[in-house]
Amino acid sequence: MSISLENINLKVGDEIYLKDISLEFDSGSTNIFLGRTLAGKTSLLRILAGLDRPSSGKIRVDGKDVTGVSVRKRNISMVYQQFINYPSFTVYDNIASPLKVAGMDRSRIDSRVREVAEMLHLEEMLERMPIELSGGQQQRCAIARALVKDVNLLLLDEPLVNLDYKLREELQIDLQEIFRQRDAIVVYTTTEPGEALKLGGRIVVLDQGRVLQTGITSQVYHRPSSVKVAEVFSDPPINLIDCRVENSTFHLGSDVSLSLSGNLSSLAPGEYMAGIRSNHLYLKAQAGADISMDTVINLSEINGSETFFHVNYAGTNLVVQEVGVYSRKIGSGLKIFLDPENLFVFSKTGELILSPKNTLAETAQES
Repeated sequence: MSISLENINLKVGDEIYLKDISLEFDSGSTNIFLGRTLAGKTSLLRILAGLDRPSSGKIRVDGKDVTGVSVRKRNISMVYQQFINYPSFTVYDNIASPLKVAGMDRSRIDSRVREVAEMLHLEEMLERMPIELSGGQQQRCAIARALVKDVNLLLLDEPLVNLDYKLREELQIDLQEIFRQRDAIVVYTTTEPGEALKLGGRIVVLDQGRVLQTGITSQVYHRPSSVKVAEVFSDPPINLIDCRVENSTFHLGSDVSLSLSGNLSSLAPGEYMAGIRSNHLYLKAQAGADISMDTVINLSEINGSETFFHVNYAGTNLVVQEVGVYSRKIGSGLKIFLDPENLFVFSKTGELILSPKNTLAETAQES
């Protein structure tokens, strides 16, 4: 089965929710909608489901126009952020409910319920009520109910957002394997770049109701087509520093100058923006080619086993993501290091000019 969206627009009053979106999805594919809150992810998901109708444009399934077809007449399942289960049903009956509605015989229902329950590690909880489950177990139950029937389209709207970090990690691993085992088109929305990378597949980067870039998830991460894509696909958002090429010299901000060599040698004279992800800034030099930058600490945050330093470099705010727990005084100086080969270079209008050298080989291997 294939699904195509053709020039989808959604407007409510004077507000534009979706603008001129055209996408295609193939059977067995995993598709990630990545975008910040209000990017249009849920609006697009609801249109795919048939819950909402676009202001203009068409939805086709295997070439047939289904734009006005009710959700009840579409072979889909959907999982929401909230733990939506029938409170008066056991876990077994919650999972079995779509099959009972479809009129499947009892023995086949039992087989399917137990098979899906095993996939999601619910086999010991089938006789429990939803209220007796943890949040993660309740969401597993909701996902199991969506998976139990063979659907053509499986939609998941930030299904793990309300779970704690450990549970999210566990379910991300489980879902990768479950998606691989199914022929359905899977569409999964998230605001988290890390989650998108773990799930893989193909990605649609959205911002303010518009598609910014599509492609294989890892390749889009390595080669974002614009500053905006790089910002959406980096957490924390990618650091940006004004730079220029002049007299065969690369000037990064006002304080750092280096010869135009290596990956930067192809740059023509002119004004640019350099981008560097926070995990490519270090407190210690990693290699002989690293350059140092003198910064001042605005804030330091410890998050688990990582420390995020918010620093100011020559008037530009940067974030440094360092593995380990560090204590530094606000207002104190901090010398940080970067490898110029890890720099993205964008035009002043935001288009990608150059990707880090080490990502080009990775991208080629993934093609």
